[in-house]
Parts: sequence; C-alpha cells; structure tokens
Amino acid sequence: MAKASAPLVITGAAGWLGRSLVDHFVNNVDTSGITQLVCLVHAADDVDSLRQLIPDSVQDRVVITAVDIVDSAQVHLALSNLGPGFDVIHAAGIIHAPRIKDLFAVNATGTRNVVEASRRFGSRRLVHVSSNSPFGTNPDPANIFGEHEPFNPYLAYGRSKMEAELSVIEAVDQGLDAVIVRPPWFYGPHQPARQTKFFSMVKAGRFPVFGSGQQSRSMVFVENLVDGIGRARKWDGPAGRGWWIADARPYTVQEIVETVGQALRDEGFWVADPSFSLPNFVGSMAEMADRVIQKTDRYVQGVHVLGEMNKSIACDISAARRDLGYEPQVSLYDGMRRSIRWCLGQGITL
Repeated sequence: MAKASAPLVITGAAGWLGRSLVDHFVNNVDTSGITQLVCLVHAADDVDSLRQLIPDSVQDRVVITAVDIVDSAQVHLALSNLGPGFDVIHAAGIIHAPRIKDLFAVNATGTRNVVEASRRFGSRRLVHVSSNSPFGTNPDPANIFGEHEPFNPYLAYGRSKMEAELSVIEAVDQGLDAVIVRPPWFYGPHQPARQTKFFSMVKAGRFPVFGSGQQSRSMVFVENLVDGIGRARKWDGPAGRGWWIADARPYTVQEIVETVGQALRDEGFWVADPSFSLPNFVGSMAEMADRVIQKTDRYVQGVHVLGEMNKSIACDISAARRDLGYEPQVSLYDGMRRSIRWCLGQGITL
C-alpha cells in the first residue's frame, strides 16, 4: 500500500503523457502526497523544456535528469539515491520507431531495467503504463476486452509491451509492489505531431474511414488517464493488478470522426464533409505489408496505422470503476475541444 507521503519518480517525463503527469503533480503537489518529484527524461535537451512547466513555488522540489532507460547502470544510478519508500510511474515508452529493435530496447529492456532498479532500491509502489496492444484487436465490433484478457499481441509493438508487462509481473513475484494501467488511444494537450495530423485530416475530410466506420474504439482523454494513474498509485489492494483506463464507453470510428469535426467547427474552423472512405480489404492489405516490412526490422508509421484502422480495439473499464473509484470526467467532445485549443495556444496550424 502506498503511504501518504513519498518521493515520486516519473519516467518518460518529457513525453506526451509524461508532461501531462508532471503538469498535474506540480500543480497539486500539496495534496498529492509528494515530497519530491523526480522526472527522468530521455535527452539532455528535454531538461530545460520540461523545467518550463514547473511553477516557481515548487522548483526546489523537482529534479529533472536525463536518463537512458535502456542503460541499466543509468537507471540504477538515478534511483539509488532516493532511499527506500519512493513511488514510480513508469510512463517511458516508444510507439513509433524507425527500427523494430528500438521498440524492444525501450519498451521491453527499458521496463525491465526500471522494475529491477525499483525493486533493488526499495520502491513502495510502481505503476506501469502499458497499452491495449499486448492484447491485440477485438475479433468483432461487439467484443470488448475484459478484466482478465489473455495476451494476444498485435505485431512488434504489442510484443514489446507484452514483454514489458511480463517483466512487471515477474518483479511482483519477486516482491515488487507494482500495478499496471492499460490505456488505449489517448488524446489531449502535449500531443505529438501525429495527433495534429489527425485533426488536419478530419478538417480536410480526408481521414480514412473503412467500410461503414462501425469499428469500435476505446479512447481516453489524457486528464482522465492521469486521474486513473494517480488512483492506481494509491490502490491499497494486492500488487499485480491491471486495469483498463479509458473514457466511459467505446466509440465507433465514424462517431470519433464526426465528433472531432464538430469540435473543430465549434472552435471556428471550416470542416469539409468526409470524403475518404475505403473498403476493408485495403486495411487488410496494409496489415500484410506491415508484417512484411517489420520482418526486415523496419517500421513505417503510415502503413502500420492504416493496417490498424479497420479493426476494433475496445475495452471495459468496470474493474477500474470498482477498484479505483475511477470515473472519467471529460467526454470525447470536450476532450477534443481542449486538445484543439491547446494546439492553437501553441501556435500549431491545423
């Protein structure tokens, strides 16, 4: 059980989710039970950019360090000076990488290094941020992933995240207090360029919808995800549990596109009518091409995403509601409007 006060380590603190976690905790530091926030980032250049998120009032309680989690010695050094009793949110990971080996280096080896160092140096609670990909795709739009879903990884990314989960489970068996959260496609402030491209494609009426667009998709607004992670950190039940953290219900792809279009219109954009419908076999062909490409240790983001878009990926959050008291507060429409406003605030052209 996580006690009231502890140092908190966030890996991947300069990433999309990491920045949202840092933003949340530094602005709620007096109520979140954190004595020190330790932010591990990948590159030295990230240190200064992340520091700009930190309010002056808590600068002395935040440490930002560049650490390559693939290097076990660097990870051990970063955690060795904290003393026993710290918490870890392991948010570091990579989704789209030029080489397949990079997925396994960061997601699998990096996670193993973090959990081993956490166990060695006395972490009290580690929250591992996983994915839907270790569980693959739903066999049909009516199917929803449940609380005890078997592993069925989707391509290399799914396998790398499955290996990460297995490292966490093994460490739990060895005494580490760790739990797992499994978000699907998330969206919101601090988003990368690929999410901005999603908005631009919807705005232009060019986002590819396969067939009737009735594929089922769970999504999660990043603030809902941060809330779920925070609740998992404070979970007082047994180690080793895992929860789906998503919005209140799955959406159809058609509903997602229509909602984003309406959000863009309500933020003052002209939005073209959707005009880019594709037959399902195109997605299947893209998946076949993706599999061939990945066998050569290459990863082509556009091909991968296209091969996934004709599939359903939906999950049931009832276990998180039951165990964690998790209840997503931000709807798809409101979350997308907040995302659009964040882009505009950053001077990003949609």
